[in-house]
Amino acid sequence: MKRSTILLSALVLAVSAGTAVAATEDLDVRRLTSSLDQLSSDPALGGYAQAEQARAREAIGQMAQFKPKDKEHGHYLYIAERRVDIAKAMAQYQDAQAKSAQLDREHDAILLEASRLDAEMARRQLEQQRMQNQMIQEEAARLQQQGVEYSQALEQAKAEGEKARQVAAAQARVANAAKKQAALAEAAARALRDMNSSDGGAPASTPATPAPKKTKKNGH
Repeated sequence: MKRSTILLSALVLAVSAGTAVAATEDLDVRRLTSSLDQLSSDPALGGYAQAEQARAREAIGQMAQFKPKDKEHGHYLYIAERRVDIAKAMAQYQDAQAKSAQLDREHDAILLEASRLDAEMARRQLEQQRMQNQMIQEEAARLQQQGVEYSQALEQAKAEGEKARQVAAAQARVANAAKKQAALAEAAARALRDMNSSDGGAPASTPATPAPKKTKKNGH
């Protein structure tokens, strides 16, 4: 009865641990997928950065193939998060570019209209338009720089992941070599025991005690 209770308790703990792991994994996937879905459904930004959004979803899919306790899961989680950030930044940057182009077209239209309007009024409108355009361009430059930084962070993460895989492979080779050496040592010890057994287990011979030297008589 006591043994059955212990087994039942262990089974309950194992099921609880598995449920917690699945919940953590689902949380990471749901969080990043939800963030991408919000971006793609955004009326202003959803149509931009399609390639970056696709790469982000691919990274999420790669992350979902590993359990949270796996080292690869953490690596791909970092990459997926960076790619989601890059997709958002690129969408904002492309939207800023489109707005800047629209402002340029409006600027040209204002120039044409200025010929029919009072010169001072046209100058004020152009100055206001120039300031707005400058703010948009500065924001676009900031977003572009942010995208570059995210890309650099992604490349660094890839390099660190590759280094970690190389270290793990080297450690595996060392472990295999140690196992082989241990196996050889065990085989040698077994062979030595077999040789001793074949000799009948006779104890090693005791070395003979040397005979005492005769003392020479002095002059007699």
